[in-house]
Amino acid sequence: MKNYIKADEWNIIEEGFDPHLNKISESLFSIGNGRMGQRANFEESYSGETLQGNYVAGVYYPDKTRVGWWKNGYPEYFAKVLNATNWIGIHIRIGDEILDLNTCKVTEFKRILNMKEGTLSRSFRAELKSGKIIAVEAIRFCSIADDEVGALHYRLSAINFDAAVQLTSFLDGDVKNQDSNYDEKFWDQVSQKQEENTDYLVLRTKKTAFEVCTVSRTTLLNNGASQELKQVSKEKYLGQTATSNLTQGGHIDLYKIVANLSSENYDKEQLLNEAKLRIDMASAKGFSQLWKEQAEAWAKKWEEGDIIIEGDVAAQQAIRFNIFQLNQTYTGKDARLNIGPKGFTGEKYGGSTYWDTEAYCIPFYLSVAPEEVAKNLLVYRYKHLDKAIENAAKLGFKDGAALYPMVTMNGEECHNEWEITFEEIHRNGAIAFAIFNYIRYTGEESYLAQYGLEVLIGIARFWKQRVNWSADKNKFVMLGVTGPNEYENNINNNWYTNKLAAWCLKYTIAAAAKVKEQAPEQYLKILQKTGLQEAQEFQDWTSVAEQMYYPFDEKTGVFLQQDGFLDKDQILVKDLPAAERPLNQKWSWDRILRSCFIKQADVLQGMYFFEEEYDLETLRKNFNFYESRTVHESSLSPCVHSILAAKLNDEEKAYEFYLRTARLDLDDYNNDTEDGLHITSMAGTWMSVVEGFAGMRVRNGQLVFQPFLPKNWNAFSFSIGFRGVQLKVSITADQISIRNNSDQELQIVVFNQAYPVPHGEKVISYKGALA
Repeated sequence: MKNYIKADEWNIIEEGFDPHLNKISESLFSIGNGRMGQRANFEESYSGETLQGNYVAGVYYPDKTRVGWWKNGYPEYFAKVLNATNWIGIHIRIGDEILDLNTCKVTEFKRILNMKEGTLSRSFRAELKSGKIIAVEAIRFCSIADDEVGALHYRLSAINFDAAVQLTSFLDGDVKNQDSNYDEKFWDQVSQKQEENTDYLVLRTKKTAFEVCTVSRTTLLNNGASQELKQVSKEKYLGQTATSNLTQGGHIDLYKIVANLSSENYDKEQLLNEAKLRIDMASAKGFSQLWKEQAEAWAKKWEEGDIIIEGDVAAQQAIRFNIFQLNQTYTGKDARLNIGPKGFTGEKYGGSTYWDTEAYCIPFYLSVAPEEVAKNLLVYRYKHLDKAIENAAKLGFKDGAALYPMVTMNGEECHNEWEITFEEIHRNGAIAFAIFNYIRYTGEESYLAQYGLEVLIGIARFWKQRVNWSADKNKFVMLGVTGPNEYENNINNNWYTNKLAAWCLKYTIAAAAKVKEQAPEQYLKILQKTGLQEAQEFQDWTSVAEQMYYPFDEKTGVFLQQDGFLDKDQILVKDLPAAERPLNQKWSWDRILRSCFIKQADVLQGMYFFEEEYDLETLRKNFNFYESRTVHESSLSPCVHSILAAKLNDEEKAYEFYLRTARLDLDDYNNDTEDGLHITSMAGTWMSVVEGFAGMRVRNGQLVFQPFLPKNWNAFSFSIGFRGVQLKVSITADQISIRNNSDQELQIVVFNQAYPVPHGEKVISYKGALA
């Protein structure tokens, strides 16, 4: 666990430069806008350890799978978001020395991620080997007001010298991914063009043939006087350079405005023309105006989705950091895009889509963004339904059965670990649950007729074919699966997977009835398109759902994670030597698989989804049993435990797990932040506050709250949108108050008491002990 980030409500602050922490900081200080993003690499040259990363959303490469053996049905590639053109680069030569913090003596250093305005700034003083001391102030951002534009301002000052200083502002497309399976570079140059102070570089991805045009316009000022720039170029590289005499006390300012345009959004033949229009418009505004628009756009996002914590700066900083990174990663403007586990902050997991989106991210975007944002995440899966049916067919399923991929960019499965690709099939259920969750929250039942029912039918058909009848158990069973707990592979009857499958079958039948009633013409079209045989298929699905087998232990009163779970040596996590953790770095895989230790919520994940079906005593028994065996070596684990602990009024554990999920990256809990941030688990941090501490649920079309205030906090508040109504919820030690900022009334339930909510007033003031 690291603890070098300074506590601040609105800023992530690093003081002092430690090269051993640099890759962690590159992740923490990442910036993005939903369309592009980058790690916090330095603008100037850096020869130390670094992970270079600039990314353009939707652009990927099918890197050939690298395994020494093959199995029928394996995908041939792993899709990867690509390290794209480095647009921030500035090469600086002072006399005959290159500015490089790896070779300089760094005497002062400060890096700030301003979450309020969405900017990354850095300042430092460095002494070169010659004794020359320079000072640098830099600030940059990826605009969310114009998500194809980025900008930076870099000021270099001479502290104790007069010298000729050469600055070269460049675009470098000769880049590669560090995780390339065969050390291959993924880009070919299409064209390059230079005009006065402007560079255009067009690259094309191998195989997938995406084209990206990066254009930059550079302005250089020496003590306020404009400097003439000369052009430099080579393959995949363009630059604007000038040599200026810098005197002691003087400074050089470099302004760089950039646009990234992709063939996903423009005809390839028009990329250069469109890039020129974009850079002209952005340059006409100038750096200051672009910065102003950036700050205004972020102010609107914070107004809609901020969480305010009083009395705990570390917790306040953490929750804002999580919300900030989520908003940088996905804006919902494009239904072709989704949320990679690392967002724009690193290469790990390839930037592809996992079940994390449906299970963890949907609740956040439902509450803090317009409804179409979450809807686009669901439409993304609808558009991949044909591919999901193809994926299932490759594994032997038929008649329209759909298996959504574990990992994907375009709907095709591209994950290549047997126990994940073919066995972690619970992802199908998470997608179905997300449809249910979206409709439950928004009330938009028409989504079923538009998109949802077709997806549900494909998933239901898969579950029907995936189970088999056990004469021994006189039940339907599901063999050879992996649940959310990936420290168990190829097991039989994972409780969570069986539970989800049965629920999906019943929900699909109910959804079909709803569409048949509300949109009969559309229902007939769906029947024709899917070939659904209502009577027979509904009968089959009902039979499976009602006769599903669930492992259960009478003695302990808990649902067993899978058959034979109690055959394992039942050691508790508290009895594990600290030196042996984390298990995934200290134990052999064989030893992990034979142990009872759990990577993340599994049975408890199901109890979180379907908590209304279980009384508190059942939940408590299962929580106490499984949490004591859970090592939380997945970023997705602490938030579910925090929410369930809050439900059980275990405030201490609820807060403990909240802190772990909220500061997972800021404090580098799992020693892996250098690979990139855990973006999808950040949504779980938001859930820990809103669903955990505030106890917010949707029941019968109404919002329900059962709040408590963590002892470390004086109060907390948050904003949410619900069915067209904007609410501000504030919670203190003995009161919850809710303000309606919209123009319609709403019913709110607190502790099973319903209150009318007129608009524009403090609508509820419930006093009393909230714990």
